[in-house]
Parts: sequence; C-alpha cells; structure tokens
Amino acid sequence: MQYATAADGVRVAFGTAGSGPWIVRAPSLPFSHCQLEWSGGSAFFDSLAANWSVVQFDPRGTGLSDRDVADLSIAGRMLDLEAVTARLGIERFALHAIGWSGPMAITYIVRNPGRVTHLVLDDSQARVRDFMNIPQVRALDQLRGEWESFLEFLVFTLYGLGREQAAPIVEYLKQCVTQDGAQRIFDAVRGDDVTDLLPLVNVPTLVVQHSGMSLQSVDNARFLAANIPDSRLVILEGGVRDDTDRVIAAIADLLGTEAHSPEHPHTHQAPSGVRTILFTDMVEHTAMMERLGDAAGREVLREHERVTREVLRSHGGDEVKSLGDGFMASFSSVIGAVECAIDLQRAFARREEAGAEPIRIRIGLNAGEPIEEGGDLFGATVILASRIAAAGSAGEILASDVVRALCAGKGVMFADRGENVLRGFEDPVRIYEVRWRE
Repeated sequence: MQYATAADGVRVAFGTAGSGPWIVRAPSLPFSHCQLEWSGGSAFFDSLAANWSVVQFDPRGTGLSDRDVADLSIAGRMLDLEAVTARLGIERFALHAIGWSGPMAITYIVRNPGRVTHLVLDDSQARVRDFMNIPQVRALDQLRGEWESFLEFLVFTLYGLGREQAAPIVEYLKQCVTQDGAQRIFDAVRGDDVTDLLPLVNVPTLVVQHSGMSLQSVDNARFLAANIPDSRLVILEGGVRDDTDRVIAAIADLLGTEAHSPEHPHTHQAPSGVRTILFTDMVEHTAMMERLGDAAGREVLREHERVTREVLRSHGGDEVKSLGDGFMASFSSVIGAVECAIDLQRAFARREEAGAEPIRIRIGLNAGEPIEEGGDLFGATVILASRIAAAGSAGEILASDVVRALCAGKGVMFADRGENVLRGFEDPVRIYEVRWRE
C-alpha cells in the first residue's frame, strides 16, 4: 500500500500489482479496503494482475484513506483518482469503475479528454437514485440505523448468503467504513446523476452487469449501454462474485489484448518478426551529474526511468534493456512506436514547463527484422536505430525512411533531414524528423 495526497489535502491509500498496460480501479462506495481485499486472496485480482498493471485505491472516507472528510462530492472524489495517477506518473490508463464510482468515472472522462483509454462500468448506473429505488435497496435504506442488520441484509442481497456464511464478509465490511461514514457517503452520492454526460463519453466502454442484483439493475445497465456511443453490454448470470473468467475475457476484448491466467501471466515478451526499435538517450547527462552531484543526479535519473517505463507500457512497448541514461525498446506496431516517442517528448516537456529539473532526450526509430538471442536484440536494424538516435539533438525524434514509409496515411508529420553518414554504415542514410510539438 502507498499514499497519494489529493489537491484538497486528503490522503488516499492505493495499491498496485501486475505488469502491462495500466488499469485503475475505482471501487464502489462506501465499502472499500484495498489491503484487506487483496490480502484475502482474490481470484479476480490475481487474474487482473496476470494481464495488466492494476491500481486500486480506497476512495476518501473508506479503507485506509482519510476517513473524516468533508467533501464527498463527485468533484472531491475525482481528486482522489487524479492524486493516485499523478503519484504513479500515469499519463493514460483504462478506468474500471464499480457501483457508485460510475458517475465519478464518467464525469472524469468528459472533463479530462485524452487521459482515459477505455472505460469499464461494473454493476453501475448513471443515476444513483435508480439504484436507490430498487425494492431490496429501499428495504436496506430503512435498516441503516441498525448497522449489524443492515450489513447482514446487504451481504444476503449481493451474495445470497445466510447469517453464518455472511459473517466473514460482514466483518470485512465493518473494516471498510464506519456507520457514520457510510451514512454521510450515502447522503452524498444519492443525488449523483450523469445522464446528460453519457453521449459525451468518447472512449470504448464495457458495461458489465450481474443479473442476480435485480431486474432494475439490468435495465440500468441497458440504459448505460444504449446512451454511451462506443459501448458494449455483457450481462452475467448470478451474483457479483460469479463468472470472474468471463469478466476478465470481456475486459481483455475491450482492451484488444489476450487474457492470461494467473498460472501463465502476461510477461511482455518481445514479439518475433518485423519490429520497430526505439532508442532514447538523455542529452548532457554527464554535465547534469557533475552539476547536481551523485545523489540529486540519481534522483533525476530515477524520474527519467519512471516516466520512460510508464509511457512504454502505455503504448505496448517492450523494454529490451536500460542503458543507464537511455533505453532500448521494441514494438510490434510502427505507429505505436512513433506515438510512444511523441508522448515521451511531451511528457518530459510538460515536466520542464512545471519547473522541474530538465530531462531532455533524443529518440531514434528504425524498423526491420532484428536477431533475438537471450532476450536481447541484435543486427543492423538495431544498430541503425542507435546511430539515428545519436544523430539527433535534445527534444528531437529521428526516424529511418522505413519508419516514415510504414506511417504513410497515419497522420504523422515528418520533415526530411537529408542523407546522413552514420558510423558503421558505408552508404549515407536518409533520416526524417518526427514533428511532435503541438
């Protein structure tokens, strides 16, 4: 578990696991306790972490996050999400919102275009009052003053478990939130309504609904899918703990990846055949180390490594090796490599604009069929990519003619830098600059 501090000072607890593209999970309110849920041995979390880098946080007022919080509005809850992603340096991510976190997730996507790549709405709704009007939930609402009875009936409603079977879950729920905290959260979310925002959600969306909740919940899910432009609906039979494999498969289908089991997790091995090779190199690294000293200079290098690895991961890049002041990476998609290079330059530019110690890099790209041996890549394709990177200046992305040709019609702007004599190559090599500045 780690902590991030929201813009209004609230401390937000979160945990991470797995590898691959980022999925940030926003649990349903008010019952969230990431540490207990993960340490309890969850098959669903194991399956998520076998496929993706998973982040789950305790929303304000719950779990290990600050409990005594005044602002429980959607705006306040969006600060939690923003704090966690900023703390991890995540620029783009898939967002998995459960239950009452759905309206917050929808609002965040509309107000922060470009940050979220995909959305999963899990047993959620656009209007919380629709959920509150379900007969079972109205009955639950009447029991809020009797905390033990309320929790037992809640477990029966969600999981169909009797008192003895429900006891461990009831104890878990007690650890998630206090009775007073739950009351305040219920009152805060009751008026959440993002119906008008649904047509503005512009990312691929998966709506998952367990039919065991109620017929009204299924209707709410259909309403979401019907009003979000690029959405798909999966109705699962049974309660919220059923059909984990199908949920994982549906998420993998949404993200365009292959689902792996916990026994055979996604390992990010570089694909075979034609690949695009990307080299990065930090400019004036030695001068920076002399100016800042070993300790401060190493902190800057760690930040360089963190940002680079995050952007590589978000674009499906495979880190072949770290070179101290740079990286070598491999991509199965040429446009994926170019977009990754652009996002790297933009990420470091934003960091410098914010007043941080400048990290200026140059990037070289080439495509071909390298030789793979022992997890490393060799051959003329790799050497040329390295030489192209070395020919650049700070803030530049240079690419071979092969990369430019493969990007034809994909909206990338190139500037001809002419023929260049590169060390180790007898004939001059034509190089193109990728224009990345907005």
